[in-house]
Amino acid sequence: MNASQIRERLQFTDERLLAECDLQRYRASGPGGQKRNKTDSAVRLVHSPSGCVASATESRSQHDNKRVALRRLRVQLAISFRMPPAEPPQWPSGVQPIGTVLKVRPNNPGIAQLMAMILDEVHGHCGHIAKVASDRGISTSSLIRVLATVPPALQEVNRQREQWGMGPLKR
Repeated sequence: MNASQIRERLQFTDERLLAECDLQRYRASGPGGQKRNKTDSAVRLVHSPSGCVASATESRSQHDNKRVALRRLRVQLAISFRMPPAEPPQWPSGVQPIGTVLKVRPNNPGIAQLMAMILDEVHGHCGHIAKVASDRGISTSSLIRVLATVPPALQEVNRQREQWGMGPLKR
């Protein structure tokens, strides 16, 4: 399966994406009371087409953990598969800058598409964040702040920058 086919899955409904996953339930260790230690509330999703894995153990609710794991899986798919930047570049639905400031909450449904778009453009500009921000009409600091809301995306940008001999971005 190619990157384009995997990235299509960012648009899938939760049910459709979940249908492609092996859902594993298990008992999480740690604090949370007796319920956490007696029920299989932790969730691990293994996405069959891509091999990506996402898990969630924070909640005592299996339903909540499944929702969080799906969000993490979407971000993992966005981070793991690169494509050429879209022409003309468009913001994902639900994401719009206000002037030169881009503000996006981490629970925004379009966050995975946004991270995929940013990472594709960072890759296309050989790690130059300022060029990506300029092309998008936003400030560099605003772009870095948004990347910092999704630590795995920031780590991937820094990994790419290291390949091109550049220093890491700071939060």
